[in-house]
Amino acid sequence: MAKYISLSKELQERIHADRAVGWKNPYACTNDMVIRRDDTHDRANLWRPAFVRDCEKILHIPYYNRYSDKTQVFSLYRNDDISRRAQHVQLVSRIARNIGAVLGLNLDLIEAISLGHDIGHTPFGHEGERILDDLYCGHTGRHFNHNIHSARVLDVIFPLNLSLQTLDGIICHNGELEQQEYTPVHYTDFSTFDAKMERCTLDPKKNKGLIPSTLEACVMRVSDIIAYLGKDRQDAIRLELIPDDSLFAGEDIGKTNAEIINNMTVNILENSYGKPFLQMDRSFYEAFSRGKKQNYQLIYGNEKISKVFGEQIRPMMEQIYEQLLRDLQQHKKDSYIYTHHIDYINEYTRYLRRSKPYEESDPNELVVDYIASMTDDYLIDLHVHMFPGSKYHISYQGYFE
Repeated sequence: MAKYISLSKELQERIHADRAVGWKNPYACTNDMVIRRDDTHDRANLWRPAFVRDCEKILHIPYYNRYSDKTQVFSLYRNDDISRRAQHVQLVSRIARNIGAVLGLNLDLIEAISLGHDIGHTPFGHEGERILDDLYCGHTGRHFNHNIHSARVLDVIFPLNLSLQTLDGIICHNGELEQQEYTPVHYTDFSTFDAKMERCTLDPKKNKGLIPSTLEACVMRVSDIIAYLGKDRQDAIRLELIPDDSLFAGEDIGKTNAEIINNMTVNILENSYGKPFLQMDRSFYEAFSRGKKQNYQLIYGNEKISKVFGEQIRPMMEQIYEQLLRDLQQHKKDSYIYTHHIDYINEYTRYLRRSKPYEESDPNELVVDYIASMTDDYLIDLHVHMFPGSKYHISYQGYFE
């Protein structure tokens, strides 16, 4: 039987009383705190406040469209009822905004971080990310992390002059690392941000140690896990990878998507209202952590999908990477990396300010930028065009199979 908890009567009365007197959360990131690389541009006004501008910039770049055909968890299915990354970022935004609204935080900042947090994700989800990291590291000794690359998309590939607060929230979103308490560590300069980016590229362990600089980013970070924990179970059941949710231990957080969202939201609010950090009860944290481990055990390690990645997608991505890199080194201007990537980026960003021409980036970075930008179908189609007659081939499972 489903179990839904509610906020305590005492906290509800406190929140109503605070709202009646116009209480403002002193720990919120207000619009006048916004920090940009170029503070002479993108100044806020009444109809486009500071972090609304970030939301709109993210929504209007062409890579935002590509969320809709990027794997969230389950690849190689033609099934519009299965979550794609586009729906995931919307769910994260909704959950985070709900929590942030009750806590009195900046909802525009929460939305901006949520919308942009996965925009640097590769095709084929975390498996694709691991493959691209192996290829990039093999050539350069540097590492690919989708959260770091999301900031590169929004700050380098498309130099949008986004706020430090939004970009920091994006690189610190790490939805694979749950914590009982989230306490922000504030900073106010891009030199610190740039150093964080570089450390994570050189050492993947540094990526796990990133701490958000705002409470808004902390809310988005925990909401990322809340958003996928139960939704992935729904999708796995629909695909008949597991029979039902009876395999999961319900405990305090519940088993179903609806229970998990409600109960985690309520417990975080109960423990965090009016405080300079986010917190959940120990029992909820332990159940949350165990629930994520169960997802890994029962869902994410699907052998059928892993086999396809190892035998088909990995060699396809490797062939594409190596050929595009050779094309750049040989300055083949008719290569897809010029005609469908570099020229495409230059056309879109022709009115934006750059410190140097985009095509002068390191060739490996250009290849990584291009592959990471692809949707699942894009990568498959590109491989067919680049390597006609290849022995590597992807077959999708349709609706009626």
